[in-house]
Amino acid sequence: MKVALVTAFPPSKVTLNEYGYHLAKNFVQNEEVSELLLLSDKTSEPKQLDFDKKEKVKVRDCWEFNSYTSFFSIIKAVRQEKPDYILFNLQFVKFGDKKIPSALGLLLPMFLRLFGYKTVVLLHNIMEQVDLEKAGFTESKIMQAIYNFIGTNLTRCLLKANRLAVTIHKYVDILNAKYKTKNVVLIPHGTFETIKEPNFEAKTGPKQIMAFGKFGTYKKVEILIDAVEIVRKTNPEALEVVIAGTDSPNTPGYLESVKQKYKDVPGLIFTGYVEENDVERIFTDSTIVVFPYTSTTGSSGVLHQAGSYGKAVIMPDLGDLALLVKDEGYKGEFFDSESASSLAKAIDKILSNDAYRMELAKTNYEAASALSMDKIIDIYIKCFKSIK
Repeated sequence: MKVALVTAFPPSKVTLNEYGYHLAKNFVQNEEVSELLLLSDKTSEPKQLDFDKKEKVKVRDCWEFNSYTSFFSIIKAVRQEKPDYILFNLQFVKFGDKKIPSALGLLLPMFLRLFGYKTVVLLHNIMEQVDLEKAGFTESKIMQAIYNFIGTNLTRCLLKANRLAVTIHKYVDILNAKYKTKNVVLIPHGTFETIKEPNFEAKTGPKQIMAFGKFGTYKKVEILIDAVEIVRKTNPEALEVVIAGTDSPNTPGYLESVKQKYKDVPGLIFTGYVEENDVERIFTDSTIVVFPYTSTTGSSGVLHQAGSYGKAVIMPDLGDLALLVKDEGYKGEFFDSESASSLAKAIDKILSNDAYRMELAKTNYEAASALSMDKIIDIYIKCFKSIK
């Protein structure tokens, strides 16, 4: 089968590029896929095709973030290549943070189905579960109502695809109930890389407490830094705080302001953007992975990565993180998302009991191993075949 994958792709920095990379990497390993057509965003450097069977990939750089012409260029590429199935790797701001380019991109699955193509949408977040204020979109109640109205109608359009896949079971129930549809399917997020034998022993040297992501909206690192400062008052171990990632597009300059505010705090490391080939080292070096979130906007790729590298995690007991723990078997310490002292207690509980840290790490590794990416691709293949 010839599969087209519409996604951002490394070295792109557009959202979900890492997930697009792992989808492509595992699609080409599947024997039923004869060709993978990568309909990706334009980048100045070549695409990162550093995996086996990359000869099965045909790259078409045919769209740009915030471009008004992406809608037409993607349709043109599809009509030229004629894939058997098209998979869209989407969030609501995938094609742009400007309203018109973003909306046009989200109309593609519906229009391509109208043209006779078999389309599947992987939607990582749904508007019904996004706190627009905490996620950094708008504080205005009027604008929130407008965003929700637009989001509802765009969701109706996305549901015109043959199948709409979501990564959390609750999303299936919400969409089916609200939109009276029967084409929503659950396909879990999956784990990018599952290390065959991770080293569950703590690394020698300072213990690294790591947060990973794009920060500044609902991901705020001040609470983590403050919590580690509290832990240092009673815990004699050498600790480092690693902030791995960049600013959220909605909050440019956020991490630089944090650097200035905490410039006198020892052991504070800002990595900047983490390239795909450096992700393993960042996770392997960490002792605990912390989620300093006040809200959530979809299934957490970072939680799946932490599990795949065998790491203990600390997270707020809210939203989609709590659902993933329930649905997929992850385990961690929970904390109050508004309380640095609560987070400090969770950190100290794990650091002071290495047997407990290893128990969490092994449980998360087992959860991640159960949903490796090759198994997720098998589910997509079955989904494709179910389309008549």
